[in-house]
Amino acid sequence: MTRRLVFSLGLLSCLLFSVQAFAIEFGDARAGGQKYQQKGCTNCHGEGGRSSAPTFPILAGQYSDYLVEALQGYKEGDRKNPMMAGMAAGLSEEDMYDIAAYLSREESALTTLHK
Repeated sequence: MTRRLVFSLGLLSCLLFSVQAFAIEFGDARAGGQKYQQKGCTNCHGEGGRSSAPTFPILAGQYSDYLVEALQGYKEGDRKNPMMAGMAAGLSEEDMYDIAAYLSREESALTTLHK
């Protein structure tokens, strides 16, 4: 009985730690904020990803995995936008994750109406 209890507790601990590992967000938001500025992203997408121009999407508050996927798509040519293809071409994988982490934590001006 004691062996089963010890084994069960050990197994439960392993499962809890592995679940927690999946919850870790990739990317360094602080570094991403600096890279966002340095790479010139603010020129089109605004401070903190809050663009005021209707031609450039608001990136603040977007899911980080969506942002990384979009940047990878521009870099690989799966998404077609000459300006973004040029911008993404100079980004490393780490840059993409960092910038995405930064933007996903920024407060967005976009809202949904609930009545």
